[in-house]
Amino acid sequence: MDFLQAFTWTNLRFILDGFVVTLEVAVVSIILSFIIGSLMGIIRYLKIPVVSVVFGIIVDIIRNLPLLLIIFFTYFALPQIGIQFSIFWSAVIALTIFESAMLSEIIRGGLLAVPKGQLEAGMSTGLTRIQTVFYIVLPQGLKLMVPPLVSQFVSLIRDTSLAVIISLPELTHNTKIIYAQHPNTVLPMFFMMAACYFVVCYSLSKFSKRFEVTYGK
Repeated sequence: MDFLQAFTWTNLRFILDGFVVTLEVAVVSIILSFIIGSLMGIIRYLKIPVVSVVFGIIVDIIRNLPLLLIIFFTYFALPQIGIQFSIFWSAVIALTIFESAMLSEIIRGGLLAVPKGQLEAGMSTGLTRIQTVFYIVLPQGLKLMVPPLVSQFVSLIRDTSLAVIISLPELTHNTKIIYAQHPNTVLPMFFMMAACYFVVCYSLSKFSKRFEVTYGK
Protein backbone atom coordinates (compact mmCIF):
# COMPACT_ATOMS: atom_id res chain seq x y z
CA MET A 1 0.00 0.00 0.00
CA ASP A 2 1.40 3.34 -1.01
CA PHE A 3 0.39 5.74 1.75
CA LEU A 4 2.04 8.68 0.01
CA GLN A 5 -0.22 8.25 -2.98
CA ALA A 6 -3.18 9.11 -0.77
CA PHE A 7 -1.73 12.42 0.38
CA THR A 8 -1.62 14.25 -2.92
CA TRP A 9 -2.49 17.93 -2.95
CA THR A 10 -5.67 17.17 -4.93
CA ASN A 11 -6.86 14.66 -2.33
CA LEU A 12 -5.94 16.89 0.58
CA ARG A 13 -7.78 19.84 -0.91
CA PHE A 14 -10.85 17.69 -1.60
CA ILE A 15 -10.83 16.44 2.00
CA LEU A 16 -10.38 19.98 3.28
CA ASP A 17 -13.32 21.19 1.19
CA GLY A 18 -15.46 18.47 2.75
CA PHE A 19 -14.21 19.34 6.22
CA VAL A 20 -15.21 22.98 5.69
CA VAL A 21 -18.73 21.92 4.66
CA THR A 22 -18.92 19.69 7.76
CA LEU A 23 -17.98 22.63 9.98
CA GLU A 24 -20.42 24.95 8.21
CA VAL A 25 -23.31 22.50 8.66
CA ALA A 26 -22.32 21.90 12.29
CA VAL A 27 -21.97 25.58 13.22
CA VAL A 28 -25.25 26.68 11.59
CA SER A 29 -27.10 23.70 13.11
CA ILE A 30 -25.64 24.34 16.56
CA ILE A 31 -26.67 28.02 16.50
CA LEU A 32 -30.21 27.33 15.24
CA SER A 33 -30.84 24.32 17.47
CA PHE A 34 -29.52 26.17 20.54
CA ILE A 35 -31.90 29.09 19.92
CA ILE A 36 -34.93 26.86 19.23
CA GLY A 37 -34.03 24.35 21.94
CA SER A 38 -33.61 27.15 24.51
CA LEU A 39 -37.03 28.60 23.71
CA MET A 40 -38.67 25.19 23.90
CA GLY A 41 -36.86 24.31 27.12
CA ILE A 42 -37.78 27.59 28.83
CA ILE A 43 -41.42 27.40 27.71
CA ARG A 44 -41.69 23.85 29.05
CA TYR A 45 -39.99 24.89 32.30
CA LEU A 46 -42.50 27.73 32.73
CA LYS A 47 -45.34 25.31 31.86
CA ILE A 48 -47.04 27.84 29.62
CA PRO A 49 -50.54 26.41 28.93
CA VAL A 50 -51.12 24.55 25.64
CA VAL A 51 -47.77 25.56 24.09
CA SER A 52 -45.83 23.64 26.72
CA VAL A 53 -47.92 20.51 26.13
CA VAL A 54 -47.55 20.79 22.35
CA PHE A 55 -43.77 21.20 22.63
CA GLY A 56 -43.65 18.23 25.00
CA ILE A 57 -45.41 16.02 22.44
CA ILE A 58 -43.12 17.24 19.62
CA VAL A 59 -40.00 16.61 21.71
CA ASP A 60 -41.13 13.11 22.65
CA ILE A 61 -41.83 12.24 19.01
CA ILE A 62 -38.56 13.60 17.64
CA ARG A 63 -36.41 12.08 20.39
CA ASN A 64 -37.76 8.65 19.53
CA LEU A 65 -37.05 8.90 15.82
CA PRO A 66 -33.71 8.10 14.17
CA LEU A 67 -31.91 11.15 12.79
CA LEU A 68 -31.50 9.38 9.47
CA LEU A 69 -35.28 9.25 9.09
CA ILE A 70 -35.53 13.01 9.67
CA ILE A 71 -32.84 13.62 7.04
CA PHE A 72 -34.80 11.51 4.56
CA PHE A 73 -37.95 13.43 5.49
CA THR A 74 -36.45 16.89 4.87
CA TYR A 75 -34.75 15.88 1.62
CA PHE A 76 -37.18 13.40 0.03
CA ALA A 77 -40.61 13.88 1.67
CA LEU A 78 -40.94 17.68 1.94
CA PRO A 79 -40.54 18.19 -1.85
CA GLN A 80 -43.60 15.96 -2.27
CA ILE A 81 -45.71 18.69 -0.64
CA GLY A 82 -43.99 21.54 -2.48
CA ILE A 83 -41.30 22.39 0.09
CA GLN A 84 -37.81 21.95 -1.30
CA PHE A 85 -34.42 22.85 0.13
CA SER A 86 -30.89 22.50 -1.16
CA ILE A 87 -28.85 19.54 0.08
CA PHE A 88 -27.00 21.80 2.51
CA TRP A 89 -30.18 23.22 4.05
CA SER A 90 -31.91 19.85 4.11
CA ALA A 91 -29.07 18.56 6.28
CA VAL A 92 -29.07 21.69 8.47
CA ILE A 93 -32.84 21.61 8.99
CA ALA A 94 -32.84 17.89 9.82
CA LEU A 95 -30.01 18.31 12.33
CA THR A 96 -31.67 21.41 13.79
CA ILE A 97 -35.00 19.63 14.28
CA PHE A 98 -33.35 16.64 15.94
CA GLU A 99 -30.89 18.56 18.10
CA SER A 100 -33.45 21.18 19.19
CA ALA A 101 -35.46 18.41 20.84
CA MET A 102 -32.36 17.06 22.59
CA LEU A 103 -31.15 20.49 23.70
CA SER A 104 -34.57 21.55 24.98
CA GLU A 105 -34.50 18.67 27.45
CA ILE A 106 -30.97 19.54 28.59
CA ILE A 107 -31.97 23.18 29.12
CA ARG A 108 -35.19 22.28 30.91
CA GLY A 109 -33.26 19.88 33.13
CA GLY A 110 -30.68 22.56 33.92
CA LEU A 111 -33.40 25.03 34.91
CA LEU A 112 -35.16 22.44 37.07
CA ALA A 113 -31.86 21.76 38.85
CA VAL A 114 -31.84 25.32 40.21
CA PRO A 115 -33.59 25.41 43.61
CA LYS A 116 -37.23 26.53 43.39
CA GLY A 117 -36.54 29.11 46.05
CA GLN A 118 -34.55 31.13 43.51
CA LEU A 119 -37.63 31.52 41.31
CA GLU A 120 -39.82 32.42 44.24
CA ALA A 121 -37.25 34.86 45.61
CA GLY A 122 -36.95 36.60 42.26
CA MET A 123 -40.70 36.95 41.87
CA SER A 124 -41.01 38.31 45.41
CA THR A 125 -38.85 41.27 44.33
CA GLY A 126 -41.43 42.27 41.72
CA LEU A 127 -39.92 40.53 38.70
CA THR A 128 -42.23 38.57 36.40
CA ARG A 129 -41.71 34.81 36.00
CA ILE A 130 -40.04 35.31 32.61
CA GLN A 131 -37.75 38.06 33.95
CA THR A 132 -36.84 35.86 36.93
CA VAL A 133 -35.94 32.98 34.64
CA PHE A 134 -33.74 35.12 32.39
CA TYR A 135 -32.04 37.20 35.10
CA ILE A 136 -31.75 34.70 37.98
CA VAL A 137 -32.53 31.07 37.14
CA LEU A 138 -30.99 30.79 33.66
CA PRO A 139 -27.52 32.16 34.58
CA GLN A 140 -27.28 29.62 37.43
CA GLY A 141 -28.62 26.80 35.32
CA LEU A 142 -26.19 27.49 32.48
CA LYS A 143 -23.25 26.40 34.63
CA LEU A 144 -24.91 23.02 35.02
CA MET A 145 -25.90 22.80 31.37
CA VAL A 146 -22.53 23.44 29.73
CA PRO A 147 -21.07 19.89 29.99
CA PRO A 148 -24.19 18.13 28.58
CA LEU A 149 -24.66 20.89 25.99
CA VAL A 150 -21.11 20.50 24.73
CA SER A 151 -21.52 16.74 24.72
CA GLN A 152 -24.62 17.16 22.54
CA PHE A 153 -22.75 19.54 20.22
CA VAL A 154 -20.00 16.93 19.83
CA SER A 155 -22.66 14.38 18.98
CA LEU A 156 -24.10 16.78 16.40
CA ILE A 157 -20.71 17.18 14.71
CA ARG A 158 -20.36 13.42 14.43
CA ASP A 159 -23.95 13.16 13.15
CA THR A 160 -23.15 15.45 10.21
CA SER A 161 -21.58 12.36 8.63
CA LEU A 162 -25.12 10.94 8.18
CA ALA A 163 -25.70 13.60 5.52
CA VAL A 164 -23.57 11.44 3.24
CA ILE A 165 -26.81 9.56 2.54
CA ILE A 166 -28.15 12.58 0.58
CA SER A 167 -24.74 13.21 -1.05
CA LEU A 168 -23.90 16.38 0.86
CA PRO A 169 -20.25 17.03 -0.07
CA GLU A 170 -19.02 16.94 3.55
CA LEU A 171 -16.01 15.19 5.05
CA THR A 172 -17.30 11.59 4.98
CA HIS A 173 -18.74 12.00 1.49
CA ASN A 174 -15.53 13.39 0.00
CA THR A 175 -13.40 10.77 1.75
CA LYS A 176 -15.64 8.05 0.39
CA ILE A 177 -15.25 9.38 -3.16
CA ILE A 178 -11.45 9.32 -2.92
CA TYR A 179 -11.10 5.77 -1.65
CA ALA A 180 -13.80 4.58 -4.07
CA GLN A 181 -11.66 5.83 -6.95
CA HIS A 182 -8.36 4.69 -5.40
CA PRO A 183 -9.02 1.55 -3.29
CA ASN A 184 -5.41 1.46 -2.07
CA THR A 185 -6.02 4.71 -0.17
CA VAL A 186 -8.81 3.41 2.08
CA LEU A 187 -6.74 3.14 5.27
CA PRO A 188 -4.95 6.51 5.07
CA MET A 189 -8.19 8.23 4.07
CA PHE A 190 -9.95 6.74 7.09
CA PHE A 191 -7.12 7.94 9.34
CA MET A 192 -7.33 11.43 7.88
CA MET A 193 -11.12 11.57 8.26
CA ALA A 194 -10.90 10.28 11.83
CA ALA A 195 -8.21 12.86 12.65
CA CYS A 196 -10.43 15.72 11.42
CA TYR A 197 -13.41 14.62 13.55
CA PHE A 198 -11.16 13.91 16.52
CA VAL A 199 -9.50 17.34 16.54
CA VAL A 200 -12.82 19.20 16.61
CA CYS A 201 -14.66 16.89 19.01
CA TYR A 202 -11.73 16.50 21.40
CA SER A 203 -11.19 20.28 21.50
CA LEU A 204 -14.84 20.81 22.44
CA SER A 205 -14.65 18.11 25.12
CA LYS A 206 -11.53 19.72 26.62
CA PHE A 207 -13.29 23.08 26.63
CA SER A 208 -16.22 21.54 28.48
CA LYS A 209 -13.95 20.01 31.14
CA ARG A 210 -12.03 23.25 31.57
CA PHE A 211 -15.28 25.20 31.94
CA GLU A 212 -16.57 22.68 34.47
CA VAL A 213 -13.38 22.94 36.54
CA THR A 214 -13.32 26.75 36.37
CA TYR A 215 -16.98 27.62 36.90
CA GLY A 216 -18.55 24.46 38.24
CA LYS A 217 -17.40 25.01 41.79
